[in-house]
Amino acid sequence: MKRSITSFITRRLKLRVNEQKSAVARPVDRKFLGFSFTGAKEPRRRIAPKALVRFKQRVRELTGRTRGISIERMTKELASYLRGWKGYFGFAETPSVFRNLDPWIRRRLRTMIWKQWKRGKVRFKELCERGIGRDLAAQTAGSPLGPWHIANSPALSYALPNAYFDKLGVPRLFTGP
Repeated sequence: MKRSITSFITRRLKLRVNEQKSAVARPVDRKFLGFSFTGAKEPRRRIAPKALVRFKQRVRELTGRTRGISIERMTKELASYLRGWKGYFGFAETPSVFRNLDPWIRRRLRTMIWKQWKRGKVRFKELCERGIGRDLAAQTAGSPLGPWHIANSPALSYALPNAYFDKLGVPRLFTGP
């Protein structure tokens, strides 16, 4: 089957076929331009696992704390990437992927901001300025837990709500119920 199709494409259509990328297989087993298909009775388009790994790696690069740029510039670059990524993968039929990526991105941004605040005094002051009570701010600022854990705390979620990132222009990937 593959030889027959390859012959038709090369002779009749005068196109080159990349032998390394070409294969005859079930749709569930193949990836095409970052998409794959579910193995359900009625297959659905989904984002290929490698594409999700590349997405998360790129978001980590864009939100790295060693970049030395302001949060505004960082979110502008991130927003541009997210809009393009959503534009390309937006017609995937697995909304749970987008639903899970949105909180992950916001938590990543909260982690980055928490790390930028560096010291306990600065963290305490920033939390108090954002409406967190002195006791909770002191408890959170002095916490021995790591930044990823703190980014999911009630204090930081209240101090840096999703609306804060919306104001900075970070688009949401999931806009469903």
